[in-house]
Amino acid sequence: MNLLYYTRLMRRNWLLLLLSLVMAVVAALVVTANTPPRYVATISMLVSGHDKEGSLSTAYQAGMLSQQRMQSYASLLSSRRVVSQIASGAEIGRLQANITVEAVPSTVLLRVTVGDTDPARAARTANDLGEAFSRLIDEIERPTPDSRPTVKVTTVDRAEIPTVPISPRPPVNLLLAVTIALFAAVGSLVLRDRLDTTVKTSEALQQASKSSVLGVIDYERDARRHPLIVRAQGRSSRSEAFRSLRTNLQFIGVDRQPKSLVVSSCLPGEGKSSTSANLAITLAQAGWRVVLVDGDLRRPSIPGYLGIEGAVGLTDVLIDRARLEDVIQTWSEPNLSILPSGRIPPNPSELLGSQGMRQVLGRLSETYDMVIIDAPPLLPVTDAATLAAVSDGTLLVARYGKTRREHLARAVEALSSINARVVGSVLNFAPARNSRYYGYGYGYEPKVKTLTNA
Repeated sequence: MNLLYYTRLMRRNWLLLLLSLVMAVVAALVVTANTPPRYVATISMLVSGHDKEGSLSTAYQAGMLSQQRMQSYASLLSSRRVVSQIASGAEIGRLQANITVEAVPSTVLLRVTVGDTDPARAARTANDLGEAFSRLIDEIERPTPDSRPTVKVTTVDRAEIPTVPISPRPPVNLLLAVTIALFAAVGSLVLRDRLDTTVKTSEALQQASKSSVLGVIDYERDARRHPLIVRAQGRSSRSEAFRSLRTNLQFIGVDRQPKSLVVSSCLPGEGKSSTSANLAITLAQAGWRVVLVDGDLRRPSIPGYLGIEGAVGLTDVLIDRARLEDVIQTWSEPNLSILPSGRIPPNPSELLGSQGMRQVLGRLSETYDMVIIDAPPLLPVTDAATLAAVSDGTLLVARYGKTRREHLARAVEALSSINARVVGSVLNFAPARNSRYYGYGYGYEPKVKTLTNA
C-alpha cells in the first residue's frame, strides 16, 4: 500500500470521511458543553529539619533527614488522617481523589494541587490542607511530648483562587475528536477495502480473469428500464462503451478471429444478457451480419429485452421439431437476427452439448459474420462451459462491486479445464468516474443542427 492507494481510497469515500469529521466535531462540542469546568489550586510547602546547635554538620544532617522523608510526607499528605481534619463523611473519599502531591526532585519542597469545580473552594481546601499537614507533622515529629519537633513544614506559597479552568479545553477536545475520527474512518476504510474481494477496477478484473479487459460499461440509472442502447439514437456514454467493446473485439486475434462468441458471467444478475444484446446491436450497426442466440435454456432473457416472441426457437431445432431457417427472427436492425431459446427443456445441458448443437453453430458461423450466444452463468450450472467448449471464444462479464475475484478464478478454472478460450472480460455497471472513454461523458456529444426554412 502506497500513498496513491490511500489517495484513491480517500477520494472514493470522501463523503464517509466528511461525515465522520462532522460527527466528531459535534461529539466534541456536546462533550465540552456538558463537562463542568474544573479548577486547580496549588500550594508549595518547605520541609526543614530543626538545627538546635547551629553547626554546619548538624544543619547538613537536618537537611538530609528532610530529603529522606519527602516521599513519606507526599504519601501522608493525601492520607485519610490528614484529609479527615478538613472534611468528613463521604467528602473524604472525594477530596482524596482530587488531591495530587509531588515531591520536587532534589529539593525539600512539596507541591500540592487540589482540583474542584468551584475555584474558591479549591483554593480554600488547598490552604486548609497545608495547615492541617503542618500541624500533623509538628505533632508526630516530636521525640517526646515536651520536646521540639525535629522536622518542620512551612507553607511557602499559599493557594490563590484560579481564574482559568484546566478543563474542558475546547481546542484540545476538538483536535482529539477529529484525530480519533480520522484514524478510525481511515482504518475502517482500509480494513473494508482489504476484506472486500469484489471487482471494482479494470486491473483487478484483468488479474482475476487472466484476460484483457475489453470494455468498461458505465452505470446508468434508467438502464434497468431501458437496457438497450438504441434509445436516444445511441448518444450516451453507455453506447460509446459498447462501441469501444466492439472495436476491441475486432482486434483480439488477427489470426484467430472468433466467429462464435459465448457471453457469460459467474453468477446471475451481473448483466450478461444485456451485454449480449447490446454487443450484437453494436456489431450489426457496424455492418456485421450478426445472429444473437439465446443459449440460456433455463431462464431465457433475450426475448424480453428485444421484444420478440420466444416460444419457438433453439430447443425445437435441437429436437428436430423445427427447421433452423424457420425459427430465426429478424430484428429492427437490418443485419441483426435472433434465435430464441424456445421451450424450456428438462435436459438443457445435454441438448447444448449434443452433436446437433455443434451442427447449428457450424451452420450459423457459415451464414453470419458473428454468432453471439447468451449463455447461463458459469458457476451454478455447466451449460455455459458446454457452449464454450464448442465455440471459438468466451467473453466474461463481471459486475462492479458484486462479482468476487474468487468467483472469477473458479469460472476461469472451469473454462480452462475444457480448453475453452477466454477472449476477454467486461466490467459492467461501473460508476461513470471509472470510465476511460473519450466521448459523451466529457461534453463531446455531436452537435445536431436544426434546419429551418429560409
